[in-house]
Amino acid sequence: MSRPRKASLPPALQSIEKLQKVIDGGNFYGAQQMYKSTSARYIAAERYYEALDILESGACLQLKHDQVTCGAELALLFVETLVKGKFPYNDDLLDRLRKIYEAFPRNAVPDHVGDDDDMQKLSEALGAAKIRVEACASFLRAAIRWSIELGPDRNGSRELHTMLAEYIYSETPEVDMAKVSFHFVRGNSPKKFADTLVDFMEKCYPGEDDLAIARAVLMYLALGNMRDANYVLNEVKKQAESKELDFPDSDLMQFINYLLQTLERDALPLFRMLRQSYKSSIDIDPAFNEFLDEIAEKFYGVRRKNPMQGMFGDIFKMMGDM
Repeated sequence: MSRPRKASLPPALQSIEKLQKVIDGGNFYGAQQMYKSTSARYIAAERYYEALDILESGACLQLKHDQVTCGAELALLFVETLVKGKFPYNDDLLDRLRKIYEAFPRNAVPDHVGDDDDMQKLSEALGAAKIRVEACASFLRAAIRWSIELGPDRNGSRELHTMLAEYIYSETPEVDMAKVSFHFVRGNSPKKFADTLVDFMEKCYPGEDDLAIARAVLMYLALGNMRDANYVLNEVKKQAESKELDFPDSDLMQFINYLLQTLERDALPLFRMLRQSYKSSIDIDPAFNEFLDEIAEKFYGVRRKNPMQGMFGDIFKMMGDM
């Protein structure tokens, strides 16, 4: 099959306007097939910029009509085209990715359940929420992988990590704070992370708050980021006080406070003593020892027995696990 000649395809705007009419007519499935086949022709002709225009328009329109599966598929094709066209990461493309991200629906899950009708509505809402989160997360993870491959940050775009963390937290009915934290610590807004932790403190079960705060601090430290680890802890304390929330006073929080002070100094023996003294608190979450091994390497040069071990050995492990 011969490649379409560049001159044989109309300007992308003509295709976009034609496809929008199909969407406006309510034929979402038909429009989806047309978006995919039309963009594929532009890609085959190496008219990548125009393919991006078509896919961005289609993704946003489908998502604004609550066609999440269709919109997410076009959003993924948008990222695949960035990779295929070898587009380097830049602010303009980030803005376009953000526009698609912001088109993903946000719908609150009902808090109260009464009769059978309410149960049915709740079940449907939970199912829809799962689809939304998986769809948006797949799109943003693909975008993060592109930003790692063709961008300046080895951990990927900080802005994209923050978007993913916010969407997972706001839209997942039973949120996994480990996944939220994983992306926030690679993000660009420790303030938003602190706000999220305080919001979680107001909703979580007893005993979950100190685990979430400790995990946040340890994850930052495992990346060698002492500044944001201190900032998040202090900001959470400040906000908890202003909202008259009880900041957790546990052995785990004591350990976190002592750890931050210890890392300010060249004090490897004290670091090891702290780990031993607070072992029972640290062992509550198996990942905490992984983080502390990483912290020992970052701050004191202690080599890990297996450098590929644990969450921080492979960024894609958690990014691919939703």
